[in-house]
Amino acid sequence: MQIGRRGLVRLVLGSSLVLNLSLDVCLLGLAGFICSISVQAQDYPNRPIRLIVPYPPGGAGDTMARTIAPPMARALGQNILIESRPGANTVIGTELLVRAPANGYSALVIAPSFTVNPFVHSKLPYDTPRDFSGVTRMVYNPLIICAHPTLPAKNIQELVQLAKKRPGELTWGVSSIIGGGRIAGELFAEAAKIRMINVPFGGGGPAVTAVLGGHTSLIVGNVLECAHHAQSGRLRALAVTSPQRASMLPQVPTVAESGWSGFEALNWFSIVVRAGTPGALIERLAFEVGRALQSAESAAVLAKQGFSLGLMSPSDFDEYLIKEMQRNSAIVKKLNLKLD
Repeated sequence: MQIGRRGLVRLVLGSSLVLNLSLDVCLLGLAGFICSISVQAQDYPNRPIRLIVPYPPGGAGDTMARTIAPPMARALGQNILIESRPGANTVIGTELLVRAPANGYSALVIAPSFTVNPFVHSKLPYDTPRDFSGVTRMVYNPLIICAHPTLPAKNIQELVQLAKKRPGELTWGVSSIIGGGRIAGELFAEAAKIRMINVPFGGGGPAVTAVLGGHTSLIVGNVLECAHHAQSGRLRALAVTSPQRASMLPQVPTVAESGWSGFEALNWFSIVVRAGTPGALIERLAFEVGRALQSAESAAVLAKQGFSLGLMSPSDFDEYLIKEMQRNSAIVKKLNLKLD
């Protein structure tokens, strides 16, 4: 990620002196370059912004894009054009951004799969660390470990004890082979030193249906998809994977407070742009995305979807992505996961 170079530009642009430099000063080397970016930022945007969504319409990623688009459009005075390009585990939509100019007029919604794809594909049409710069993490939601009620485990500690007694017998479903649920489940299995059989499904709905029907012992899925069934008793909620308890199921403990201190595995949605996009434009996008998410209309959607605000500065988000990629690389290598 372009952390160092963009950090320097942001530091300089953060000074009101730079934004008010005289024409004479702007003629000098680096100061001239910074002045040109300042003018770009003042004129930005002067046409619609394209927001690429590499997920199917109606899903959580699509919902997030459609949530921020109206308040951003009003604040910026320009339309936010949502372009749905699902397919190939988000690779199709991601490649579309790489082909766009690095001018702040194209952005991409991403989720944890963005940090996994580089390690499960033998070849990608882009280089993730080189070709993208983070704008901000938008929201996150915890994942939840739920069991079929017939499983003799009333909490996560009893699940671990059961799994150690029956190694390789318990099955756990997830929405996809390399999604956030799979990563969270594998991280927990590694932390707890247990071995269970993973069963990937083509979405969260089928994974929930499987555990409801007793076809899998467990599910590691989104809280939103499991909350109603946990409240009705059709599933037994054992633990959530976030540092704090989930607002939708406050009675369910976290994995960390259940004995695995520091454990964290989140599902999240974020925004990236092409590397080389001027830092001032990235900062403007990050500000507007944050402002849109904090509007009253967005807050209602986030509550309904079970999301929490997870806003980060561009530089902090770049660092977050790098850490996520390092962690996921180790998991993928250990499991020898490949999609081609």
